[in-house]
Amino acid sequence: MLQVTDLIRAGVGPVSFGLEMGQCLAVTGPSGAGKTLLLRAIADLDPNQGSIHLNSQERRALAAPQWRTKVGLVPAETGWWADTVADHFSRPDDAAQLLEALGVPGDALNWQVQRLSTGERHRLAIARALQLEPDVLLLDEPTAALDKQATRRVETVLRGQLKAGKAIVLVTHDAAQLKRLAHSQIALSGGKASAQEPVG
Repeated sequence: MLQVTDLIRAGVGPVSFGLEMGQCLAVTGPSGAGKTLLLRAIADLDPNQGSIHLNSQERRALAAPQWRTKVGLVPAETGWWADTVADHFSRPDDAAQLLEALGVPGDALNWQVQRLSTGERHRLAIARALQLEPDVLLLDEPTAALDKQATRRVETVLRGQLKAGKAIVLVTHDAAQLKRLAHSQIALSGGKASAQEPVG
């Protein structure tokens, strides 16, 4: 279980919620409400206060890089630091099947990053995070740049992750996607969070 208690960082908080493994929490709210900042705080990328436990283990007991092997963030704007896609994967030889599931040709690993569309970059970033097998996925608008067919593919992969016992914190503006994927939700407004509510 992921338990976030009184999490505060500049511009956001306090935020509290509990998320069982195998479930998805949707985070909603207008642009600028603090959704991205919340994900960054959970991933321990920015200074913050409060407590986070994952399966009873306190975040502060782990070094930040170790924590991020358990909690994987896929930001809305993904980072690319090398010219070729394959150079961004820890095990490029094993990635082709995952890419195909996300609707990206397996030979995309041989592409130059500059060739990628925005939607392809998002899906490749999701594949990169999934290959690291984190317990929790933090996804910031993962399908915002995708058409309906590509969105369905990504959601199918995410449902598979939930069935495998992973937890997902999903930032989305898509009310229909929230109903398709999420078990509970919180809303942010001006950095303040609503109480967690079931989706139904």
